[in-house]
Amino acid sequence: MTALTVKTTPFNDQKPGTSGLRKKVTVFQQAHYLENFVQSTFNALDSVEGKTLVVGGDGRFYNEHAVQIILKMAAANGFSNAIVGQNGLLSTPAASCIIRKYNAFGGIILSASHNPAGPTEDFGIKYNVSNGGPAPEHITDAIFANTQTINRYQIIDEDDVDLSTIGSQELGDMQVKIIDPVSDYAELMASLFDFEAIRALLADDSFTLRFDAMHAITGPYGKEILEKELGAASGTVINGTPLTDFGGGHPDPNLTYAKELVDEMFADNAPTLGAASDGDGDRNMILGANFFVTPSDSLAIMAANAHLIPAYKGGLTGVARSMPTSQAPDRVAEKLGIECHETPTGWKFFGNLLDADRTTLCGEESFGNGSNHIREKDGLWAVLFWLNILAERKQSVAEIVNQHWLEYGRNYYTRHDYEAIPSDIASQLMTDLEAKLPSLIGQTLAGRTVQYADNFSYTDPVDNSVSSNQGLRIGFDDGARIILRLSGTGTEGATLRLYIESYEQDADKLNQETQTALQDLISAADTLAEITQRTGRAAPTVIT
Repeated sequence: MTALTVKTTPFNDQKPGTSGLRKKVTVFQQAHYLENFVQSTFNALDSVEGKTLVVGGDGRFYNEHAVQIILKMAAANGFSNAIVGQNGLLSTPAASCIIRKYNAFGGIILSASHNPAGPTEDFGIKYNVSNGGPAPEHITDAIFANTQTINRYQIIDEDDVDLSTIGSQELGDMQVKIIDPVSDYAELMASLFDFEAIRALLADDSFTLRFDAMHAITGPYGKEILEKELGAASGTVINGTPLTDFGGGHPDPNLTYAKELVDEMFADNAPTLGAASDGDGDRNMILGANFFVTPSDSLAIMAANAHLIPAYKGGLTGVARSMPTSQAPDRVAEKLGIECHETPTGWKFFGNLLDADRTTLCGEESFGNGSNHIREKDGLWAVLFWLNILAERKQSVAEIVNQHWLEYGRNYYTRHDYEAIPSDIASQLMTDLEAKLPSLIGQTLAGRTVQYADNFSYTDPVDNSVSSNQGLRIGFDDGARIILRLSGTGTEGATLRLYIESYEQDADKLNQETQTALQDLISAADTLAEITQRTGRAAPTVIT
């Protein structure tokens, strides 16, 4: 093996966000840029000598090239084994599954999740630890510290690995095992759900399913599990061929970007269940015929119906949600007599709770749900969960949701995204709003009294670590909330997210149009934070 030590200098923009490092492809294509971050990751870890590394990504442009670089660097740094998805492909949930199943030291996942792909679009990289979950903050902080001082990296001078052929190969002194990216994950799903019941549901002529893979990673997973294993009709999976540019689309499964699916689900003779997943397969959107299920409601309904699912018949230890996610799951947890945890945004914050068996189901309002089966959110798992519920309850999606609201009340909820705002404007807006918070307590806004106003801070109940400055909250005496935070998932400017929530128990008021029901709070938030005035945006980029 010919190992090279390459001299380099630091880049000043390699601080990982909530889901790793995301930049434009052209940034990653700079000489030494990817190599610096990979070496900084290896440097931040305990000894990697003799360890196993999982590598794969969502197939976006630059994916295969990056896989080859990472494998050559892993070999040079002393890893003894690497497990790689065929053609460099692994959904994020599948990568977590494989790390856990094969007791790997960790994994490098290549994805910018729901962001667009292509030569001029986005790319991303993150490290997952041995439990299969995203690296906790102390590791990402150490990675960033290393990026600021790095002066050399190690790589071997060898031919590229054949990523297309399943089987074992040698790369220097490291064994590289190319695996089917779907089979281990499909086996795990079969162990969680009642596949026989779902097969019977899909065989019923009155039931139709549509799954939109958005030309991203979940196409092969959907075709294998939904069509081949469970017997859904051929063509159930649409946009099912992964493309390096995701077909020029924006692979974010929401009402704006999953337009083809939404149009079909809100047309005459709509399918019974519609679903979509994102670029790397960890997000999901659930739709009934002419009916949208918010991710917050989806988590609450999953928790309330978990006893119908084989893997969860023994009960849940707890439910966890990110702070901006609506409080709908809290009401289910209270009735079930189980713990409910409110964490910062970012799936890594659920890891300790899951490992300590303090929660079983968890979710974020950004179209992500998951459980203790892996340590990532999981889009296709959520679709199978809903299929299993529908198979058992034999009701429509709308009937299930409406019955849930009658029992628990409805948390009217919306998120307004203002994308690609100049970072200085977004930061100043948040700074000025935070300065106003102490004086808001006791004031009346939108006909409600402000009960608390703060910048959310979280103390992990397992390891007592503290995460501060996690989003601005304004809470009212009737349970309504206004929340603002800057997202860490974009690559251009800043994305300002505004979250609005209001609880309703009156059975006669449970079917209002969401934006109408929340209009007074939306207007109050815009006035208070001066969003329109400062950004010049007359409307959000995306409303969900």
